[in-house]
Amino acid sequence: MLRCVQGGGKRLLLVAMKLPCSLYCSLWFLLLLGAGSLLLLVRLQDLSEMHVQQQTPGDKFMVAPRWPIQKDSGNAAVEHLDPGQAEGSRLKQENPAVSNRGGDLHQTSYYSPPPPSEDQAVGPKQPVTKRHRKLLLKTNSATSTAPAGQDEQQQQQHQQRLSSTLESRRRLLSEVCAKYQPGVTEQSVSRRQVSRIYVEDRSRLLYCEVPKAGCSNWKRVLMVLGGSAASTRGIPHDAAHYTNHLSRLEGHDSAGIAERLRSYAKVLFVREPFERLVSAFRDKFESPNSYYHPVFGRPIISRYRANATQAALRTGTGVTFREFVRYLLDVRRPVGMDIHWEPVSQLCNPCLLRYNFIGKFENLQEEANFLLRKIGAPSNLTFPDFKDRNPHAERTSSRITQRYFAQLNSTERQKAYDFYYMDYLMFNYPKPFKDLY
Repeated sequence: MLRCVQGGGKRLLLVAMKLPCSLYCSLWFLLLLGAGSLLLLVRLQDLSEMHVQQQTPGDKFMVAPRWPIQKDSGNAAVEHLDPGQAEGSRLKQENPAVSNRGGDLHQTSYYSPPPPSEDQAVGPKQPVTKRHRKLLLKTNSATSTAPAGQDEQQQQQHQQRLSSTLESRRRLLSEVCAKYQPGVTEQSVSRRQVSRIYVEDRSRLLYCEVPKAGCSNWKRVLMVLGGSAASTRGIPHDAAHYTNHLSRLEGHDSAGIAERLRSYAKVLFVREPFERLVSAFRDKFESPNSYYHPVFGRPIISRYRANATQAALRTGTGVTFREFVRYLLDVRRPVGMDIHWEPVSQLCNPCLLRYNFIGKFENLQEEANFLLRKIGAPSNLTFPDFKDRNPHAERTSSRITQRYFAQLNSTERQKAYDFYYMDYLMFNYPKPFKDLY
Protein backbone atom coordinates (compact mmCIF):
# COMPACT_ATOMS: atom_id res chain seq x y z
CA MET A 1 0.00 0.00 0.00
CA LEU A 2 2.86 2.36 0.79
CA ARG A 3 4.37 1.79 -2.61
CA CYS A 4 0.99 2.62 -4.15
CA VAL A 5 0.77 5.89 -2.24
CA GLN A 6 4.29 6.84 -3.10
CA GLY A 7 3.66 5.96 -6.70
CA GLY A 8 0.50 8.08 -6.75
CA GLY A 9 2.36 11.05 -5.23
CA LYS A 10 5.08 10.85 -7.87
CA ARG A 11 2.48 10.79 -10.61
CA LEU A 12 0.75 13.92 -9.12
CA LEU A 13 4.03 15.72 -8.90
CA LEU A 14 4.79 14.86 -12.54
CA VAL A 15 1.34 16.16 -13.52
CA ALA A 16 1.82 19.40 -11.58
CA MET A 17 5.20 19.96 -13.16
CA LYS A 18 3.64 19.60 -16.57
CA LEU A 19 0.98 22.36 -15.80
CA PRO A 20 1.49 25.88 -17.16
CA CYS A 21 3.32 28.32 -14.86
CA SER A 22 0.35 30.74 -14.52
CA LEU A 23 -2.00 27.99 -13.38
CA TYR A 24 0.58 26.70 -10.95
CA CYS A 25 0.99 30.15 -9.32
CA SER A 26 -2.79 30.65 -9.02
CA LEU A 27 -3.16 27.35 -7.21
CA TRP A 28 -0.57 28.29 -4.61
CA PHE A 29 -2.17 31.73 -4.12
CA LEU A 30 -5.58 30.17 -3.39
CA LEU A 31 -4.05 27.77 -0.88
CA LEU A 32 -2.29 30.61 0.96
CA LEU A 33 -5.46 32.78 0.97
CA GLY A 34 -7.54 29.98 2.48
CA ALA A 35 -4.99 29.34 5.22
CA GLY A 36 -4.84 33.08 6.08
CA SER A 37 -8.61 33.36 6.28
CA LEU A 38 -8.74 30.37 8.62
CA LEU A 39 -6.13 31.91 10.95
CA LEU A 40 -7.98 35.28 11.02
CA LEU A 41 -11.28 33.61 11.90
CA VAL A 42 -9.67 31.72 14.80
CA ARG A 43 -8.06 34.93 16.11
CA LEU A 44 -11.35 36.89 16.04
CA GLN A 45 -13.12 34.11 17.96
CA ASP A 46 -10.42 34.21 20.66
CA LEU A 47 -10.78 38.00 21.07
CA SER A 48 -14.58 37.73 21.39
CA GLU A 49 -14.28 35.10 24.14
CA MET A 50 -11.78 37.26 26.06
CA HIS A 51 -14.18 40.27 25.96
CA VAL A 52 -17.09 38.21 27.27
CA GLN A 53 -14.98 36.90 30.15
CA GLN A 54 -13.81 40.40 31.16
CA GLN A 55 -17.27 42.03 31.13
CA THR A 56 -19.15 41.85 34.44
CA PRO A 57 -22.74 40.66 34.37
CA GLY A 58 -24.11 43.88 35.98
CA ASP A 59 -22.49 46.38 33.59
CA LYS A 60 -25.23 48.09 31.61
CA PHE A 61 -24.79 51.29 29.69
CA MET A 62 -27.91 53.36 29.28
CA VAL A 63 -29.26 56.87 29.49
CA ALA A 64 -30.93 57.61 32.82
CA PRO A 65 -34.70 57.87 32.24
CA ARG A 66 -36.66 61.02 33.01
CA TRP A 67 -39.71 60.04 35.03
CA PRO A 68 -42.88 61.79 33.90
CA ILE A 69 -44.87 63.93 36.33
CA GLN A 70 -47.52 61.85 38.01
CA LYS A 71 -50.96 63.32 37.42
CA ASP A 72 -52.37 62.04 40.69
CA SER A 73 -55.66 63.81 41.34
CA GLY A 74 -55.23 63.41 45.07
CA ASN A 75 -51.78 64.99 45.38
CA ALA A 76 -50.82 67.60 42.81
CA ALA A 77 -47.66 68.43 44.70
CA VAL A 78 -46.06 64.98 44.27
CA GLU A 79 -43.87 64.99 41.18
CA HIS A 80 -41.21 62.76 39.60
CA LEU A 81 -42.31 59.54 41.32
CA ASP A 82 -40.77 56.37 39.95
CA PRO A 83 -43.11 53.37 39.60
CA GLY A 84 -42.09 51.74 42.89
CA GLN A 85 -42.41 54.96 44.86
CA ALA A 86 -45.73 55.79 43.21
CA GLU A 87 -47.12 52.44 44.33
CA GLY A 88 -45.90 53.02 47.88
CA SER A 89 -47.50 56.46 47.87
CA ARG A 90 -50.79 55.02 46.61
CA LEU A 91 -50.84 52.35 49.31
CA LYS A 92 -50.25 54.93 52.02
CA GLN A 93 -53.04 57.10 50.64
CA GLU A 94 -55.51 54.23 50.44
CA ASN A 95 -54.59 52.79 53.82
CA PRO A 96 -53.43 55.42 56.33
CA ALA A 97 -52.71 52.69 58.84
CA VAL A 98 -49.68 51.56 56.76
CA SER A 99 -46.92 53.59 58.42
CA ASN A 100 -44.84 53.92 61.55
CA ARG A 101 -46.57 53.48 64.85
CA GLY A 102 -46.41 55.14 68.22
CA GLY A 103 -46.82 58.72 67.00
CA ASP A 104 -43.12 59.18 66.15
CA LEU A 105 -42.10 61.45 63.32
CA HIS A 106 -41.93 59.44 60.11
CA GLN A 107 -38.39 58.64 59.01
CA THR A 108 -39.17 57.25 55.56
CA SER A 109 -39.87 59.54 52.63
CA TYR A 110 -42.08 58.31 49.79
CA TYR A 111 -41.25 61.32 47.63
CA SER A 112 -38.45 60.87 45.09
CA PRO A 113 -35.79 63.50 44.30
CA PRO A 114 -35.98 65.40 40.99
CA PRO A 115 -34.81 63.41 37.94
CA PRO A 116 -31.28 63.89 36.55
CA SER A 117 -30.80 66.68 34.03
CA GLU A 118 -30.50 65.86 30.36
CA ASP A 119 -26.95 67.17 30.12
CA GLN A 120 -25.61 64.71 32.69
CA ALA A 121 -22.89 62.39 31.40
CA VAL A 122 -24.01 58.94 30.36
CA GLY A 123 -22.30 56.23 32.35
CA PRO A 124 -22.79 52.84 33.94
CA LYS A 125 -25.76 52.62 36.25
CA GLN A 126 -24.41 51.71 39.68
CA PRO A 127 -26.57 49.73 42.14
CA VAL A 128 -27.97 51.81 45.03
CA THR A 129 -27.54 50.05 48.33
CA LYS A 130 -29.69 50.50 51.44
CA ARG A 131 -26.77 52.23 53.16
CA HIS A 132 -26.44 54.62 50.20
CA ARG A 133 -30.13 55.53 50.39
CA LYS A 134 -29.81 56.30 54.11
CA LEU A 135 -26.75 58.45 53.43
CA LEU A 136 -28.55 60.37 50.69
CA LEU A 137 -31.59 60.94 52.91
CA LYS A 138 -29.40 62.13 55.76
CA THR A 139 -27.41 64.45 53.51
CA ASN A 140 -30.52 65.93 51.89
CA SER A 141 -32.10 66.51 55.30
CA ALA A 142 -29.01 68.23 56.61
CA THR A 143 -28.46 70.49 53.61
CA SER A 144 -32.10 71.55 53.50
CA THR A 145 -32.27 72.85 57.07
CA ALA A 146 -28.75 73.83 58.10
CA PRO A 147 -27.45 77.37 57.47
CA ALA A 148 -25.63 77.92 54.19
CA GLY A 149 -21.87 77.71 54.10
CA GLN A 150 -21.49 74.79 56.51
CA ASP A 151 -19.58 71.66 55.61
CA GLU A 152 -21.04 68.18 56.10
CA GLN A 153 -19.69 67.73 59.62
CA GLN A 154 -21.03 71.12 60.73
CA GLN A 155 -24.40 70.32 59.18
CA GLN A 156 -24.59 67.04 61.08
CA GLN A 157 -23.68 68.78 64.33
CA HIS A 158 -26.33 71.41 63.63
CA GLN A 159 -28.96 68.72 63.08
CA GLN A 160 -27.96 66.96 66.27
CA ARG A 161 -28.25 70.18 68.28
CA LEU A 162 -31.67 70.89 66.79
CA SER A 163 -32.87 67.36 67.55
CA SER A 164 -31.56 67.68 71.09
CA THR A 165 -33.36 71.01 71.53
CA LEU A 166 -36.65 69.56 70.32
CA GLU A 167 -36.28 66.57 72.64
CA SER A 168 -35.59 68.83 75.62
CA ARG A 169 -38.81 70.75 74.89
CA ARG A 170 -40.80 67.53 74.90
CA ARG A 171 -39.16 66.44 78.14
CA LEU A 172 -39.86 69.79 79.83
CA LEU A 173 -43.50 69.72 78.76
CA SER A 174 -43.84 66.20 80.14
CA GLU A 175 -42.36 67.28 83.48
CA VAL A 176 -44.61 70.34 83.77
CA CYS A 177 -47.69 68.32 82.87
CA ALA A 178 -46.79 65.62 85.40
CA LYS A 179 -46.56 68.30 88.10
CA TYR A 180 -49.55 70.48 87.28
CA GLN A 181 -51.94 68.13 85.46
CA PRO A 182 -51.18 64.58 86.64
CA GLY A 183 -53.29 61.70 85.40
CA VAL A 184 -54.39 63.39 82.17
CA THR A 185 -54.45 60.92 79.25
CA GLU A 186 -55.71 60.89 75.67
CA GLN A 187 -58.36 58.35 76.68
CA SER A 188 -60.49 61.21 78.01
CA VAL A 189 -60.23 63.54 75.00
CA SER A 190 -63.35 65.35 73.81
CA ARG A 191 -64.16 66.82 70.43
CA ARG A 192 -63.91 70.34 71.82
CA GLN A 193 -60.37 69.66 72.98
CA VAL A 194 -59.25 68.77 69.45
CA SER A 195 -61.31 71.42 67.66
CA ARG A 196 -58.20 73.46 66.68
CA ILE A 197 -56.29 70.50 65.25
CA TYR A 198 -55.98 70.06 61.49
CA VAL A 199 -55.39 66.65 59.87
CA GLU A 200 -53.18 65.85 56.89
CA ASP A 201 -53.65 62.13 56.27
CA ARG A 202 -51.07 61.67 53.52
CA SER A 203 -48.22 62.89 55.70
CA ARG A 204 -49.87 61.47 58.82
CA LEU A 205 -49.69 64.87 60.48
CA LEU A 206 -51.77 66.64 63.13
CA TYR A 207 -51.21 70.37 63.46
CA CYS A 208 -52.71 72.52 66.22
CA GLU A 209 -53.51 76.01 64.97
CA VAL A 210 -51.97 78.74 67.14
CA PRO A 211 -52.93 82.15 65.72
CA LYS A 212 -50.06 84.69 65.44
CA ALA A 213 -47.50 81.87 65.46
CA GLY A 214 -47.29 81.22 61.72
CA CYS A 215 -50.65 79.46 61.35
CA SER A 216 -51.55 81.08 58.00
CA ASN A 217 -48.42 79.75 56.36
CA TRP A 218 -48.83 76.39 58.06
CA LYS A 219 -52.29 76.08 56.51
CA ARG A 220 -50.77 76.85 53.12
CA VAL A 221 -48.23 74.08 53.65
CA LEU A 222 -50.99 71.63 54.64
CA MET A 223 -52.92 72.51 51.49
CA VAL A 224 -49.89 71.69 49.34
CA LEU A 225 -49.25 68.46 51.23
CA GLY A 226 -52.88 67.46 50.76
CA GLY A 227 -52.90 68.22 47.04
CA SER A 228 -55.43 71.08 47.01
CA ALA A 229 -52.73 73.58 45.99
CA ALA A 230 -49.56 73.31 43.93
CA SER A 231 -47.63 76.06 45.70
CA THR A 232 -47.87 78.06 48.92
CA ARG A 233 -47.11 81.27 47.05
CA GLY A 234 -50.39 81.39 45.17
CA ILE A 235 -52.72 80.98 48.18
CA PRO A 236 -54.31 84.26 49.41
CA HIS A 237 -54.85 84.85 53.13
CA ASP A 238 -58.62 84.37 53.03
CA ALA A 239 -58.28 81.18 50.96
CA ALA A 240 -55.84 79.78 53.51
CA HIS A 241 -58.29 80.38 56.36
CA TYR A 242 -61.77 80.09 54.91
CA THR A 243 -61.63 77.92 51.77
CA ASN A 244 -58.71 75.66 52.56
CA HIS A 245 -60.56 72.30 52.35
CA LEU A 246 -58.52 71.12 55.33
CA SER A 247 -59.88 68.42 57.60
CA ARG A 248 -60.21 68.96 61.34
CA LEU A 249 -59.77 66.18 63.83
CA GLU A 250 -63.13 66.83 65.46
CA GLY A 251 -64.82 65.94 62.16
CA HIS A 252 -63.83 62.26 62.46
CA ASP A 253 -65.59 59.61 64.50
CA SER A 254 -64.27 58.52 67.88
CA ALA A 255 -62.27 55.63 66.46
CA GLY A 256 -60.73 57.85 63.80
CA ILE A 257 -59.76 60.46 66.37
CA ALA A 258 -58.19 57.88 68.67
CA GLU A 259 -56.23 56.19 65.85
CA ARG A 260 -54.84 59.46 64.53
CA LEU A 261 -53.87 60.67 67.99
CA ARG A 262 -52.06 57.38 68.53
CA SER A 263 -50.21 57.02 65.23
CA TYR A 264 -49.84 60.48 63.64
CA ALA A 265 -47.12 63.05 64.30
CA LYS A 266 -48.60 65.79 66.51
CA VAL A 267 -47.14 69.22 65.80
CA LEU A 268 -47.35 72.45 67.80
CA PHE A 269 -45.67 75.81 67.14
CA VAL A 270 -45.67 78.39 69.92
CA ARG A 271 -44.57 82.01 70.39
CA GLU A 272 -43.44 84.22 73.27
CA PRO A 273 -46.81 84.94 74.97
CA PHE A 274 -46.54 88.72 75.36
CA GLU A 275 -45.24 89.10 71.82
CA ARG A 276 -48.09 86.97 70.48
CA LEU A 277 -50.58 89.13 72.43
CA VAL A 278 -49.19 92.38 71.01
CA SER A 279 -49.20 90.91 67.50
CA ALA A 280 -52.87 89.99 67.87
CA PHE A 281 -53.77 93.45 69.20
CA ARG A 282 -51.99 95.24 66.36
CA ASP A 283 -53.62 93.03 63.75
CA LYS A 284 -57.18 93.10 65.05
CA PHE A 285 -57.52 96.58 66.57
CA GLU A 286 -54.98 98.87 64.90
CA SER A 287 -55.89 97.83 61.36
CA PRO A 288 -59.32 98.03 59.71
CA ASN A 289 -61.34 94.96 60.61
CA SER A 290 -65.03 94.46 59.94
CA TYR A 291 -65.39 91.77 62.62
CA TYR A 292 -63.20 92.62 65.61
CA HIS A 293 -64.03 96.32 65.75
CA PRO A 294 -67.80 95.92 66.15
CA VAL A 295 -67.80 92.56 67.98
CA PHE A 296 -64.94 93.24 70.44
CA GLY A 297 -64.14 96.93 70.08
CA ARG A 298 -67.54 98.37 70.96
CA PRO A 299 -68.08 96.43 74.23
CA ILE A 300 -64.45 97.05 75.28
CA ILE A 301 -64.76 100.81 74.76
CA SER A 302 -68.18 100.88 76.40
CA ARG A 303 -66.94 99.13 79.55
CA TYR A 304 -63.41 100.46 80.05
CA ARG A 305 -63.43 103.99 78.59
CA ALA A 306 -64.88 106.86 80.54
CA ASN A 307 -66.66 109.52 78.47
CA ALA A 308 -66.42 107.53 75.24
CA THR A 309 -67.62 109.37 72.15
CA GLN A 310 -70.65 108.25 70.23
CA ALA A 311 -68.48 107.58 67.19
CA ALA A 312 -66.21 105.24 69.17
CA LEU A 313 -69.21 103.46 70.71
CA ARG A 314 -70.78 103.08 67.28
CA THR A 315 -67.74 101.83 65.33
CA GLY A 316 -65.61 100.20 68.02
CA THR A 317 -62.43 101.63 66.49
CA GLY A 318 -59.53 103.07 68.46
CA VAL A 319 -59.27 100.52 71.29
CA THR A 320 -56.08 101.20 73.29
CA PHE A 321 -53.72 98.48 74.39
CA ARG A 322 -54.42 99.19 78.04
CA GLU A 323 -58.19 98.87 77.46
CA PHE A 324 -57.57 95.61 75.63
CA VAL A 325 -55.50 94.20 78.53
CA ARG A 326 -58.16 95.24 81.02
CA TYR A 327 -60.73 93.28 78.99
CA LEU A 328 -58.35 90.28 78.84
CA LEU A 329 -57.87 90.18 82.63
CA ASP A 330 -61.49 90.82 83.56
CA VAL A 331 -63.16 87.72 85.00
CA ARG A 332 -66.46 89.23 83.85
CA ARG A 333 -65.49 90.07 80.30
CA PRO A 334 -68.15 91.87 78.28
CA VAL A 335 -67.31 89.60 75.36
CA GLY A 336 -65.84 86.13 75.34
CA MET A 337 -62.32 84.81 74.73
CA ASP A 338 -60.84 84.62 71.23
CA ILE A 339 -58.35 82.12 69.84
CA HIS A 340 -55.92 84.91 68.85
CA TRP A 341 -55.08 85.63 72.48
CA GLU A 342 -56.21 82.46 74.24
CA PRO A 343 -53.24 80.77 76.02
CA VAL A 344 -51.76 77.85 74.09
CA SER A 345 -52.02 75.71 77.23
CA GLN A 346 -55.81 75.94 76.84
CA LEU A 347 -56.07 76.26 73.06
CA CYS A 348 -54.09 73.13 72.13
CA ASN A 349 -54.23 71.09 75.39
CA PRO A 350 -50.55 70.04 75.33
CA CYS A 351 -50.76 68.00 78.53
CA LEU A 352 -53.62 65.98 77.10
CA LEU A 353 -52.26 65.45 73.58
CA ARG A 354 -48.49 65.19 74.27
CA TYR A 355 -47.14 66.67 71.04
CA ASN A 356 -44.25 64.96 69.26
CA PHE A 357 -42.86 68.16 67.77
CA ILE A 358 -42.85 71.50 69.60
CA GLY A 359 -41.48 74.25 67.41
CA LYS A 360 -41.02 77.92 68.19
CA PHE A 361 -42.00 80.94 66.13
CA GLU A 362 -38.64 82.53 66.91
CA ASN A 363 -36.97 79.82 64.75
CA LEU A 364 -39.98 79.19 62.56
CA GLN A 365 -38.46 78.58 59.12
CA GLU A 366 -35.55 76.49 60.31
CA GLU A 367 -37.61 74.22 62.53
CA ALA A 368 -40.57 74.01 60.13
CA ASN A 369 -38.29 72.95 57.27
CA PHE A 370 -36.62 70.40 59.56
CA LEU A 371 -40.07 68.95 60.25
CA LEU A 372 -41.04 68.91 56.57
CA ARG A 373 -37.95 66.86 55.74
CA LYS A 374 -38.72 64.47 58.61
CA ILE A 375 -42.22 63.71 57.37
CA GLY A 376 -41.02 63.19 53.78
CA ALA A 377 -42.47 66.33 52.19
CA PRO A 378 -41.48 67.09 48.57
CA SER A 379 -37.95 68.49 48.38
CA ASN A 380 -39.20 71.63 46.64
CA LEU A 381 -41.67 72.43 49.45
CA THR A 382 -40.20 74.81 52.01
CA PHE A 383 -41.92 76.85 54.68
CA PRO A 384 -42.93 80.28 53.29
CA ASP A 385 -41.69 83.51 54.83
CA PHE A 386 -44.09 86.08 53.44
CA LYS A 387 -46.41 88.37 55.40
CA ASP A 388 -49.68 88.95 53.57
CA ARG A 389 -51.63 90.65 56.38
CA ASN A 390 -50.60 94.31 56.63
CA PRO A 391 -47.43 93.57 54.62
CA HIS A 392 -46.05 97.09 55.03
CA ALA A 393 -46.30 97.05 58.83
CA GLU A 394 -43.21 96.08 60.81
CA ARG A 395 -43.33 92.58 62.25
CA THR A 396 -44.02 92.44 65.97
CA SER A 397 -40.71 91.97 67.76
CA SER A 398 -39.51 91.93 71.36
CA ARG A 399 -38.63 95.63 71.02
CA ILE A 400 -42.14 96.52 69.87
CA THR A 401 -43.62 94.30 72.59
CA GLN A 402 -41.64 96.13 75.28
CA ARG A 403 -42.97 99.43 73.96
CA TYR A 404 -46.60 98.32 74.25
CA PHE A 405 -46.22 96.83 77.72
CA ALA A 406 -44.53 100.02 78.89
CA GLN A 407 -48.04 101.54 78.71
CA LEU A 408 -49.09 99.32 81.64
CA ASN A 409 -48.14 99.65 85.28
CA SER A 410 -46.28 96.92 87.12
CA THR A 411 -49.48 95.42 88.58
CA GLU A 412 -51.10 95.09 85.16
CA ARG A 413 -47.95 93.52 83.71
CA GLN A 414 -47.84 91.02 86.57
CA LYS A 415 -51.48 90.06 86.05
CA ALA A 416 -50.86 89.61 82.32
CA TYR A 417 -47.86 87.39 83.12
CA ASP A 418 -50.00 85.35 85.51
CA PHE A 419 -52.60 84.97 82.75
CA TYR A 420 -49.98 83.35 80.48
CA TYR A 421 -47.95 81.72 83.24
CA MET A 422 -48.47 78.14 82.07
CA ASP A 423 -47.37 79.06 78.55
CA TYR A 424 -44.18 80.60 79.92
CA LEU A 425 -43.60 77.52 82.05
CA MET A 426 -44.45 74.81 79.53
CA PHE A 427 -42.43 76.27 76.67
CA ASN A 428 -39.50 77.66 78.64
CA TYR A 429 -39.81 81.36 77.84
CA PRO A 430 -37.97 83.70 80.24
CA LYS A 431 -39.75 86.43 82.19
CA PRO A 432 -40.12 89.44 79.87
CA PHE A 433 -39.69 91.98 82.70
CA LYS A 434 -37.34 91.96 85.65
CA ASP A 435 -39.97 93.09 88.17
CA LEU A 436 -42.16 90.01 87.53
CA TYR A 437 -42.31 87.28 90.12
